[in-house]
Amino acid sequence: MLLRSLCTLNDGAKNSLEEIQDLMERRNRETAVKIEPVPFSRLDNWIMDGDGNLKHSSGKFFSVEGIEVETNYGALHHWTQPIIKQPEIGYLGIIAKNFNGVLHFLMQMKIEPGNINHVQVSPTLQATKSNFRQVHRGRKPFYLNYFENADPGEIIVDQLQSEHGSRFLRKRNRNIVIMVDGDVEVYEDFCWMTAGQIKSLMRHDNKVNMPARSVFSLLNFGRPAQPFDDTRALSGFGKALLLSARTNHSVYSMDNILSWLTGLKARCDLAVRPCPVNKMPEWRVTENEIVHKDYKFFKILGINVSIANREVTSWRQPVIKPVQNYVCAFIIKEIHGVPHFLVQAKLECGNYDALELAPAVQCLVDSGGLPDGHVPFLDYVRAARTDRILYDTLQSEEGGRFYHDQNRYMLIMADENFPLELPEGYTWISLNQVYTFLRFNNFVNVQARSLVAALPYL
Repeated sequence: MLLRSLCTLNDGAKNSLEEIQDLMERRNRETAVKIEPVPFSRLDNWIMDGDGNLKHSSGKFFSVEGIEVETNYGALHHWTQPIIKQPEIGYLGIIAKNFNGVLHFLMQMKIEPGNINHVQVSPTLQATKSNFRQVHRGRKPFYLNYFENADPGEIIVDQLQSEHGSRFLRKRNRNIVIMVDGDVEVYEDFCWMTAGQIKSLMRHDNKVNMPARSVFSLLNFGRPAQPFDDTRALSGFGKALLLSARTNHSVYSMDNILSWLTGLKARCDLAVRPCPVNKMPEWRVTENEIVHKDYKFFKILGINVSIANREVTSWRQPVIKPVQNYVCAFIIKEIHGVPHFLVQAKLECGNYDALELAPAVQCLVDSGGLPDGHVPFLDYVRAARTDRILYDTLQSEEGGRFYHDQNRYMLIMADENFPLELPEGYTWISLNQVYTFLRFNNFVNVQARSLVAALPYL
């Protein structure tokens, strides 16, 4: 059913792509949204303590705190920064249901305060523990009971996955997809979509939000023994992806890759210590923002939010607003007839286990002031010919904590001269191996998961 869902865009779908896009546009027109900056002193229910940390008066939701980082990995060995501390594990959940042999996913047209274009396709349920425990005094999120009471036999995937390790301190969410048989009430702003339709929307800028991309990345379209195996709708590259997802033939075995990653982790030192925000030498605290002295990376500011169709319709909160944007790119090379993905073991200060598998290139567009040529393969991505670019869109990051944060996501097909030999910290893995790592926690970072979700099969 999963592969059939991937190949279904209109015929056999409950809603056509045009109807889905019309619904998104209509909700954008009809839903009143107002976001405006406010000084930290006007953030109701938020307190800036003597160290410059921002915390909610309930002790729930999240806080913005300062950290000092020391490591022996990579080019930068010491820095300070603000970071979001949110120890709660929330739900990112999608309900799936079979309609006439085609698997559909119940998706929400959700507005987050940080979304660039307001409405984006999101999971059925996207809620922090504070949300579904109603700390905000709003109503419980729709469909929460489906996930709290899910039978093991209904679960398709269920993993704790990390969020942005450079912005969140050890933040994880439960990414879960459940299959239901009975009738499901479809509330306003929700819509059944096929896998093919969701992937089609990912080819456009800022249509599918980061939580949905994260959950969707866990669905293995190469899973064997599917009742539907008609691949005529797939493109030539899509058929090659299916081969890479199914084959056990890869340039390095899983044992080799695990040993490579374990060796890097064993040699990597990472110390993350609390540091008062107002004592961080590189950062400045004003009444309106926390910002880097050279105006780089990102800043923290307060916003007043009014969104008509939320559980709570108005509130105030701090957000991270980027000052620089990222490019995130996989380089793909056919090795012995099988597409392989160039990945790096990337350190981010908020990671649970220091290093996670990341796209070959994941860096600030202007490299953050580091020397030219410092970032391996960045020049190759920048110089890629149009016929080598398989995917190139702007995608929003987490809209509940980040404000107007969009990054460039790319898939580049390497030419025949691209080297097999790689620098330390980089390796080749097949799509089958990517999906194997995705079955476990804290191996594949959220940027890589976004690109896996967007892989163009059609």
